[in-house]
Order: sequence, then C-alpha cells, then structure tokens
Amino acid sequence: MKFIVFAAIFVFIWNAHSAELDSVTPRGIELEDGINEINRIISKRLQEGIERANSKQLNDIEDTESHEFCDEKILYDSIRSAIFQTGLSGTGSLKGYALDKQLRVLLEKFSYALPLELSIMKDWNYLDGLSLKLKGLTSIIQVNEHLIGLDKLGHFFAEGWSYFEQAYLDGEGIREAMEWGIEKERGKFGYTTTGIFSYADLVANFNGMRFWNRILLKNRDPLKNYFEGLIDRAYVECKYNIVETIVHLHRQDWNVEEFKIVKAWKINHRFDFRYYLDGAWDEGINCNSYANIPLEEKISKRIQEVAPGFKCPIEAVECLRARDKYGSYAKNILHPNCLINHI
Repeated sequence: MKFIVFAAIFVFIWNAHSAELDSVTPRGIELEDGINEINRIISKRLQEGIERANSKQLNDIEDTESHEFCDEKILYDSIRSAIFQTGLSGTGSLKGYALDKQLRVLLEKFSYALPLELSIMKDWNYLDGLSLKLKGLTSIIQVNEHLIGLDKLGHFFAEGWSYFEQAYLDGEGIREAMEWGIEKERGKFGYTTTGIFSYADLVANFNGMRFWNRILLKNRDPLKNYFEGLIDRAYVECKYNIVETIVHLHRQDWNVEEFKIVKAWKINHRFDFRYYLDGAWDEGINCNSYANIPLEEKISKRIQEVAPGFKCPIEAVECLRARDKYGSYAKNILHPNCLINHI
C-alpha cells in the first residue's frame, strides 16, 4: 500500500510538468542571446507541422472534396505534435516540461544550468517542494536582452494552448482561461509541487494563447485595438495548391468532370518570439510568491547572501512597460510588486 501511495504521488508530481529556476544567482553571467536560435527551432517545427497536416489530407486526395481541404483541427494537432516532437500521432501528452527538457539540450550553448544545491532554493526540503527536489532547476537563457527560464517556453506552448482552447475553441473567454492558470499555479503547477507561485509563468501562458490564436488569427489579438489588428497577419493560411491541382487533374486523364481544386496550408508570416517577449517573463522583475512565510524567509536569506541589496523588481521600468502592454489584464499576471509604481 505504501508503494502504491508513493507511486501515485510520484506520477502526480511528474505529470505536473512544472519546473523552476533561480533568477538571482546567475544574473550577471554573460550569455549569447538565443533569440535567433529559438526562432529557427520553432519556425522549423511550425513548417514541419504544416507539412504533416497537408500530407494527411493530400494522401486522401481522391476521397476529399475541395471544401474539405485545410482541416483546422488537423492543422492544430499537427503543429502541436511537431512543436513537442511527439511523432505523427496523438496530442494527448504534450507537456511543457518535456519541451523544456528538449530545449535544455538544443539551446545548451546559449543557456546556463545552475544546480539546485548552489541556488537560492538550496534549503528547500521535500515537504517544501517535492517536484523541485525531484526535477531540479531549469536552465536560464538570455533572449532579446531578457533573462528567462526555459520552462517559460514550455508554458508558452502547452498552457498557452490550454488558454487558447478554453478562451476561443470552447468559447469560455479569456478571463476564465486566465483564472484556470491562476488556479493551476496555486495547485500542481506551483504551490503544491514546488512551493512557488510564478507570475512569469502566467505571462508565458497568456502570450502562448496569443501565439495559438495567431496561427489562423480568427480572433483579434487581445492586446491590439481594432485598427492595430488590421495590420496583423496569421502565421498560416489556406491557399490554392496549383501543382497538386494539376497533378490530380492529370491523374484523372484531364477529365474536367472529376476536377477538384486542391488547397493546402502554407506559411503566411514568419514567427518571431520577440513579438511576445517583455520584462514580465523575467522572475527577477515579475516576482514570485511563496507557499508560506518560512519558505519566503529561507529564500530571502539566501538571496541576500548571493546578491546583497537585491530587491524584486530589479528593473522597475520593465514593470511600467508590462503594465502598459497588458492593460486590464495586468492585474491577473503581474506580481503586486510589479503593479506598484517604484519610479
């Protein structure tokens, strides 16, 4: 029975796919900016997802009517599978933590991995944060002059999808999706498993929702007004595939009665991670909260040993910019310290 209980707890913790980082100790370490490499990796996987979606339908071209090409569900499933590198089938286990681990390898030359025992969370015990003790820390990376954890990219694509699905596909609305994210940080993504509530995770989630919405841009970006929205372009569009149309017609011996217009998904706009980034992704700016006072005292003591005089937010001007960017959504994704005017 003890083994079963332990196994159940282990599975719960591992499936929480949460990771944490030390945003204080590595600050000041010189890192090569990884923005271009992130853009390259994601753009390549985005293209791969589009090709997967097209191949599924073009393989069944004889049984597909013209109006049935460019199936949106197939597109979303294919892009998600490609981004998380899960193969050609299934999207049931697309965990942010799995993507985090992939990127630690792919972005090793651009990132810095700090062992837990050398971090400001070195005094954490298993009761303080079981997931943290089991998994250790994620790596940090500098992107477009912002210092963030690679776990944020996992949140961006995984929880970002959950936000998008709830807000748009299920029609529950953005506020409801954001409340779901807050509850997860209070539970298995945060306080329950690591002892930490990360507001920067919520920022990544929100921006991930914006990313998934922009795949087809069927809804206006929540941070854009009507006129700004007119300028935005979807990442993917359904366009006529002249080559496949001609090939199909040739296979039908140019029988016009059997003619059908073939359509396929194509890249319409280049992905650039900078479109979503800001200082609020940085936990040294958008501060964390902790499950209890003893935990906060432990970490505060270590912070002052590592960086005497350190106060979060370390760059208050970035909080001002984030408040301006997120507007009415700011209070749901920025730490209270970031909502106070420090300047």
